[in-house]
Amino acid sequence: MSKQNQADQMRTGNGFIAALDQSGGSTPKALGLYGIGEDAYGSDEEMFGLIHDMRARIVKSPAFTGDQIIGAILFERTMDSEIDGKPSATYLWEERRVVPFLKIDKGLMDEVDGVRLMKPNDGLDALLEKAVKAGIFGTKMRSVIDAASPTGIAAVVAQQFEVGKQILAHGLVPIIEPEVTISIADKAQAEEILLAEILKHLDALPEDQQVMLKLTLPETANAYKPLVDHPRVMRVVALSGGYPRDVANTKLSQNTGIIASFSRALTEGLTAQQNDAEFDATLSNTIASIYAASVAG
Repeated sequence: MSKQNQADQMRTGNGFIAALDQSGGSTPKALGLYGIGEDAYGSDEEMFGLIHDMRARIVKSPAFTGDQIIGAILFERTMDSEIDGKPSATYLWEERRVVPFLKIDKGLMDEVDGVRLMKPNDGLDALLEKAVKAGIFGTKMRSVIDAASPTGIAAVVAQQFEVGKQILAHGLVPIIEPEVTISIADKAQAEEILLAEILKHLDALPEDQQVMLKLTLPETANAYKPLVDHPRVMRVVALSGGYPRDVANTKLSQNTGIIASFSRALTEGLTAQQNDAEFDATLSNTIASIYAASVAG
């Protein structure tokens, strides 16, 4: 597995990153949208088995290739599982030419000062070592910003970059994700504060290090262009954040140099009840629309 080829694909490849990393808290909702109710499983093991089947069906679909999808973010259980007899990360790269990433955060703390920081993650080094052995290229971790609080946003970004340095030390590329909630009244102000804080930390990184950024689509088009152009940034990707896919695609196409990393918007319209032809056609149309929005800028 060539890390250089994967890095080149992430820096310059046309396409987007598929977010297939729903974890324990969000899995029942994801399965429900897929047409599988909570009465279909009686334990966490059964639930995670069903979500893995869904993810495997997506990944094995003819439309899911490196031609339009340059990377995919996995949940730890997905990394530990197999697709067609191959470890998931290996299958993604060898069979689909899709660069594998791993979600590494353990969820969010309660809101303080207008933000939700990441929970402590004492086992992170062990997880990162496992990820390296599994052929993972990079990681993703999420915090949430619920208000334009300068001190709260500073704390979020400081924590993200602190953990990011730990990830870089293992030879992995961190996707830093300080999500701004789309429904807050002061979203534009929060984004201005966030931009300044991220730039401060990027400027402090050594010249030989790069991170990726996953950000909520901004209120002002191209507000994050300074991050797209920053030499310490490998790629800026956007989360759908609860926007319907058509709205997210429209907003994305207005932001030069930013590509999608959608989760809910990617799986919108897919159900367990569809036959393979229906499933593949729906996914193909979805991928084509997100790809078009990602390369529009």
